[in-house]
Amino acid sequence: MNKSFDKLPQNKTNKNTKKHVGILGCGNYSYSVISHYLKKNYGKTIRGAMDIEINRSASIFKDFNLDYYTANSNEIIEDPQIDLIYIASNHYTHAEYAIDALNNDKSVHIEKPHVVNESQLERLIHAMKKSKGKVRVGFNRPASRFGKLIENYLRKEDGSTMINWFVAGHEINPDHWYFHDKEGGRILGNLCHWTDFCYRMISEENRYPLRIIPSRSEKADCDISITYVFGDGSIATITFSAKGHTFEGVREKLNLHKGNTLISMDDYETMRVDVVDKKKVYKNIFRDHGHELSIKESYELVSKNNEGESIKYIYETADLFLKTKDALETQKEITIKPYEESQLY
Repeated sequence: MNKSFDKLPQNKTNKNTKKHVGILGCGNYSYSVISHYLKKNYGKTIRGAMDIEINRSASIFKDFNLDYYTANSNEIIEDPQIDLIYIASNHYTHAEYAIDALNNDKSVHIEKPHVVNESQLERLIHAMKKSKGKVRVGFNRPASRFGKLIENYLRKEDGSTMINWFVAGHEINPDHWYFHDKEGGRILGNLCHWTDFCYRMISEENRYPLRIIPSRSEKADCDISITYVFGDGSIATITFSAKGHTFEGVREKLNLHKGNTLISMDDYETMRVDVVDKKKVYKNIFRDHGHELSIKESYELVSKNNEGESIKYIYETADLFLKTKDALETQKEITIKPYEESQLY
């Protein structure tokens, strides 16, 4: 995605193609995940792509046979032939683009995080209430093979749950755009994957009130531990460490205990499940983080008219990672409650 054209390619003039998908933000994820899996599963479906760095949108245009590329988001959002937009731009713009798209009755796939502040959350929900479009968030890990298996095992057990995540992330330079004030930092940009997964592991009636207990070093956003105590007494701890280069990307280990079930998962490569005296080991040939199914489920918002995320889910997952950030920054425990219609508007 660092390619630079000596002469930019020419947009196509055919306006009547059956392509109906737009992409906002053309970094590596859009290129290697979104565009790749759309082409693999559905063929030539992407009509237009936008990036503020025109060479990036031109690269996707050329390599995936799009109709056009642009540096102007409104061209994608206002295109009457586009009914689904994948948003994978910088974090602050996720909600802004999604709100504009929903106001134009487009369905949207929003890469994480779906908001970076409470104002965006309120406006996003307001747009969802008015729009004919639907929303999915790109939290891909629960869509993985192991994510689905974990969900099935937990559903069979009663009682509270103990969850422990250890996550080793790669080090990011202090001047990286992740750390710009409006972008939300690594707590919103990275940790939200695991706050979402923990949220989903606890059944809806047992989540609240939810206590957030923070612990951190002096190194902003990088060496942190956060504990969640759910309404039914379930406890989840996420430890996030970023101290150097992790050669194979983010590394993560999960240990989980509920009822008679013990689960140990290592990097989405291997998973051991013990249920009393029965043991089963699952293996993946390649690490499966659920990216492909996540992209497909968003495409099916329009191809199969599937339901999108509920307003309750959008609010509660965002409230969880926003309040996690607050707790870590203030070093104070915070208790949050479930979404109620009266909270917004």
